Amino acid sequence: MNEEEDLETLGMLLELPGPVLSQMLQDEATLNAAVEKALRALQLAQEPSKVPSCKDEDDVSVSSDSLGEQLFELVDVYNTGHSQKITGMLLEQHKEAVLNLLSDPKQLEEQVNFALKTLTEQSVEETDISDTSDADDTDRLGEKLFSLVEELDPLHANDITGMLLEMEPAVLQQLLSDHTMLEVAVQKAQAALDT
Repeated sequence: MNEEEDLETLGMLLELPGPVLSQMLQDEATLNAAVEKALRALQLAQEPSKVPSCKDEDDVSVSSDSLGEQLFELVDVYNTGHSQKITGMLLEQHKEAVLNLLSDPKQLEEQVNFALKTLTEQSVEETDISDTSDADDTDRLGEKLFSLVEELDPLHANDITGMLLEMEPAVLQQLLSDHTMLEVAVQKAQAALDT
């Protein structure tokens, strides 16, 4: 690996979400896997022979499966937890647009972030608990809230989630969409547990 590849790989890894970076720093196997994914993605982006040219929309050599596999490798580097869904979303574009994504890392990053934002917004809409009489909605909300709280305080996640679920539904929706607000609520709950 040369210095330029080192910097590009480091840049790709530093764009990952904070909890993922933290986990990678604590677990060498996770770090190695992320570095390998980043290197594969860089190789795919730098080898024009692996990124077919789009002369003809019906060109048999540029199969959707091949494009999907290459795109998945690049998308998977971002560790969004939604690599398959995002790849599927990106593959809905014209073949030429997909080929451009394979060769332009900045454009790919923009598209991945946009797709992730769309998925996140859909997820928040799905957790709309305006009708709290349905126990399934409350359970789903509790599960989503627990996974976020667990990232902040794995040891007390059960207790803190239970405390937060006593809040008004509108406030819970804000906690799911505003990470800073969630952190403050978790800190308050931690303080209450300490007393």
